[in-house]
Amino acid sequence: MCGIAGYFDQREHRTIPEPVLRAMTDVIAHRGPDGSGFYRAPGVGLGHRRLSIIDIAGGVQPMPSADGKIQITFNGEIYNFREVRKELQALGHTFRRDSDTEVIIEAWRAWGEACVDKLRGMFVFAIWDETARTLFLARDRLGVKPLYYADLGDGRFIFGSEMKVLLMWPGLSRAIDPRAIEDYFAYGYVPDDKCLLGAVKKLPAGHTLTLRWGNAAPARPRRYWDIAFDGRVKGSPEALAEELTARMREAVALRLVADVPVGAFLSGGVDSSAVVALMAGLIDTPVNSCSIGFDDPAYDETGHAEAIAKRYATHHRARTVTTDDYGLIDTLVRAFDEPFADASALPTYRVSELARETVTVALSGDGADEAMAGYRRYRLYMNEERVRGALSPGLRQTVFGRLGRAWPKLDWAPRVLRAKSTFEAIAMDSAEAYFHAVSVTPDRIRSRLFSDALKREIGGYWAGTLYTDTMRNAPADDMLGRAQYADMMIWLPGDILTKVDRTSMAVSLEAREPLLDHELVGWMAGLPSDFRLHGGEGKWLLKKAMEPYLPKDILYRRKMGFSVPIDRWFRGALADRVAALASGSHVAGSGWFDMNYFAACAAAHRSGRADHSRLLWQMLMLEGSLAALTATPAAALAA
Repeated sequence: MCGIAGYFDQREHRTIPEPVLRAMTDVIAHRGPDGSGFYRAPGVGLGHRRLSIIDIAGGVQPMPSADGKIQITFNGEIYNFREVRKELQALGHTFRRDSDTEVIIEAWRAWGEACVDKLRGMFVFAIWDETARTLFLARDRLGVKPLYYADLGDGRFIFGSEMKVLLMWPGLSRAIDPRAIEDYFAYGYVPDDKCLLGAVKKLPAGHTLTLRWGNAAPARPRRYWDIAFDGRVKGSPEALAEELTARMREAVALRLVADVPVGAFLSGGVDSSAVVALMAGLIDTPVNSCSIGFDDPAYDETGHAEAIAKRYATHHRARTVTTDDYGLIDTLVRAFDEPFADASALPTYRVSELARETVTVALSGDGADEAMAGYRRYRLYMNEERVRGALSPGLRQTVFGRLGRAWPKLDWAPRVLRAKSTFEAIAMDSAEAYFHAVSVTPDRIRSRLFSDALKREIGGYWAGTLYTDTMRNAPADDMLGRAQYADMMIWLPGDILTKVDRTSMAVSLEAREPLLDHELVGWMAGLPSDFRLHGGEGKWLLKKAMEPYLPKDILYRRKMGFSVPIDRWFRGALADRVAALASGSHVAGSGWFDMNYFAACAAAHRSGRADHSRLLWQMLMLEGSLAALTATPAAALAA
């Protein structure tokens, strides 16, 4: 696992100043503390920070081809590189190293842009081909690894693993994209089709980008992979459960390849427990597992994790942290660059920190909830779908629309009385209702929070368009599949994988997600919907497949999530910090918000009359990002 940085000049072939390339590379030293490398030539610059995992002695980057005509800087792991190397050797290619990086070079030489179709893994890489006068960039299918880039408008193009790489470029515009503010408050993160900075873009998951000398037209990403929730996989539950187990075992086995210690996150939930169980059957030594516990039983899962650790005789390490562990806020702001309001990033950082004390690679259980309909919101959404299907649109909009508008927001009440969001959703069409379900701050709150000035800047843009368009155009045969498809395309890379990448890389740990193996995910998506969500039970087939490996009180207990009590923090230790945002802060000075309304929300939350914890957390993280953005200096342009 590594970090990359780079520069390309399509017109004048200017050479990047060495201090700038070095600054762009060194700002992500946390992604690769084991070494750095640079390549500079007229019109091209590549930087690399290395976390040594495979071919520790020979995998130095940027790596040249044998003839020096091709250079690559690469972040990630190609798990099937030895199989691809055999195929290339049969075509006459020769190799000097036991490195997945060199395999990518020769795959490019053999198949050009189609090389990505051969690769099974997580990756972002940039290849400079001097003969073809081409820079080729690629991102893995599901977006495990990130890539930011900016077309500077004068023929020059810069890119890097994190946005902070681009901030090192002198003169990069730091103007905020106002649509990103709308997206951020709707989702809690800035999805991959936007960036906080208007001048910066993200290469979407499953896409490549090709730039050539002499062609200064804006480059357009090309999609090379997609997924379909179409029910094409057929078979009995017993046969498909057996096949699922075999596919999961293969995905785990591929991710055990490393020349450094490998471990696993073990929360005690279904997915991480399944990964640990399969690991234990594939290696001869005890699995190195780790978990984070909390001093509040409502948030603590360590008992479940310890039960799995005992069952599989893992070398288990657990650490209990206080539920008031909010001291990481500034650390997370620096790690994410863009505002990121998923508070589970705090315990994810802590468990990564714990794992890094003994291993360099850790397997996680991420991905199964999206692929196999594991989230509670899928069940609730399909329940709402049955109501929507039974009533005419006119009746739904008239009756439930009025109920939704009239019903008070009873955050303090028992769940059965908190029906406002449900009434609102039933009045909507199916795609709009699912966007409503995944929204962090709903439309009605954003409308009151945003100032008239911000609304004018946004110009009618609505964050929900991303989800509704994606769902309506999804290759899926029912609404459950459409919702899952949208989550795989938007939520997974924008929230889950961003969280895991930034927190693990902040402590120089490589996280691997076997349940996001693209062949496994594609097969799971092809299952009939009833095998994913069955009788209200999410991940139904996966749980059936794991019954021989995991106890039923693990498989069928209520999902807890990996959360922290931010609602309590904003009534206690963080209340004054939030109150201070109302004046003298970056968010107050932006002119984007009605700070009187925000102050009223903060006061209502502090008193216990309402739960605005997610809104308060969003504003606190945005304040941190804006402060960091203004404080980050660019590199010097001295030659």
